[in-house]
Amino acid sequence: MQPINIHYRDYLITTDKSKMQTEAIHHWLATESYWCKNIPYDLVKKAFDNSFCVGVLKDGEQVGYARLITDYTTFAYLADVYVEEEHRGNSLSKQMMQVLMDLDWTKQLRRMMLATLDAHKLYEQFGFKSVALPERLMEVNRPVIYGDNNNPCK
Repeated sequence: MQPINIHYRDYLITTDKSKMQTEAIHHWLATESYWCKNIPYDLVKKAFDNSFCVGVLKDGEQVGYARLITDYTTFAYLADVYVEEEHRGNSLSKQMMQVLMDLDWTKQLRRMMLATLDAHKLYEQFGFKSVALPERLMEVNRPVIYGDNNNPCK
């Protein structure tokens, strides 16, 4: 799959993993996210390696990220979407979502899912909505697995 590189304002939006910085991604997720505080680097790296990723870079520095956990055929789960606070308000999340949703193979997926605390409006623009049959969904939820007892994702 050929990487995508889009220049948007002063940013590079890319699916080229060789341009992304897993150390910066880990730092943001482990210290700033509400969903995986204290996550170890090796888990972020393994998730990165095994997912389809899109990143946002400014002057070569990682400032945004999203990943799809997918089989590339029927299903994808969108995870770890962020834009660093000082870069918010530039439509970068929307641009990352547009890249992901415009891929030929994502247009053919039967189901895409995500979980969000506060970005419903963003995802609704791309066709996401509350699950039709929530009574069919089940989960194993381990909110304190990374040692954060104050995790709001309980």
